[in-house]
Amino acid sequence: MAQDPEQGEDLIDPSHEFDMVSLYSSQAVDAEMEADVIHGVLESNGVPSMVVRVTGLSPLGFEVQVPRARLEEAERLIAEAEAAGPDAAAEAEAASEER
Repeated sequence: MAQDPEQGEDLIDPSHEFDMVSLYSSQAVDAEMEADVIHGVLESNGVPSMVVRVTGLSPLGFEVQVPRARLEEAERLIAEAEAAGPDAAAEAEAASEER
């Protein structure tokens, strides 16, 4: 029960490897689209991520966050996707539709 703090304490991971850190942040007009594309690339490669809309009095942009332990992997995947370009994305989409 909630009043029994001993229960479940062994399930808590005190490390910081699951802390979410920013991989991408932008205030550009197309920031939401870019964040969604990045999120899609990461999720399709098994890297958990989330798109965060930074809000306030006016829209302050979008961020894509990943677990700290997966940051280097996420950066590598995004660099590979950028290097491959839009033609590779179209080919991958067409291949996935043929299955």
